[in-house]
Amino acid sequence: MSEPAVIRSLPSLRDRLRRYGQIVIAIPLLAVLAIGAVGAPVLVGHDPNRLNVRAKAESPSITHLLGTDEFGRDILSRLAYGARITLLVAAASVLLAAAGGTLLGSVAAYAGRGVETVIMRTMDGMLCFPPILLAIFVVTFLGPSIVNLILVIGVLYIPRFTRVVHSSTLAIRELEYVESARALGASAVRIIGRAILPNILAPIFVQASLAAGHAILMESGLSFLGLGPPPPAPSWGRMVEQSGRFMQLSLLPILWPSAAISVTVLAFNLLGDGLRDLLDPRLRNR
Repeated sequence: MSEPAVIRSLPSLRDRLRRYGQIVIAIPLLAVLAIGAVGAPVLVGHDPNRLNVRAKAESPSITHLLGTDEFGRDILSRLAYGARITLLVAAASVLLAAAGGTLLGSVAAYAGRGVETVIMRTMDGMLCFPPILLAIFVVTFLGPSIVNLILVIGVLYIPRFTRVVHSSTLAIRELEYVESARALGASAVRIIGRAILPNILAPIFVQASLAAGHAILMESGLSFLGLGPPPPAPSWGRMVEQSGRFMQLSLLPILWPSAAISVTVLAFNLLGDGLRDLLDPRLRNR
């Protein structure tokens, strides 16, 4: 008599939420942020830079949903327009870091011992210095602008991606299908692009999600120090710095941008942790 078939029950909603809860929380938060940033000119009805001394430090109302700051500017409008700068800097810098790190990491793992040593020791040297101190030095030298912020943050995070791609490539390059491609005469560029890169995208995505949160913190910190986008462009970090000097009038102008920074960084960190649990087979089957 044959053995009875084992029927596996489908995972319950509770199990799905427990397994993918971080992604379920992160994606709606980031979606709301992205919609607010892209649709800022339509969704908010106030000029983020319009001064109104008569309405300074007002509490939330129908006219100003989150209140006004110490100069009478609408806080919601400044948050929405500030989100455009924050997301642009985070996305562009992470894309730059991922592209540079993927190139350097794959070349280091595949080119040979000499090239590997030069690239990886250079990356280790960059990681020895606190990123924020290097960013302050470089931005001070180049001058504050959105382009300089993207370049500085992107370059500073290249070593993180390089190390991830390097270790992942080392684990894959000796597998049978890579050896087969090499035996068939495929070039190194073709092997990296066709055989290796598609199989190391998971750790790159995870690292990108985590790096986006770090990039937002760095952009906000530099803006707080006056090294961010030049005025009158609204920036969350500058909003915190300016409102901090007028805390005796109201706490709301400093509370809202601080909360926006915290929630956005938390959302990216949750997304990174959730992607790691989802894409890593060792964690996926827990």
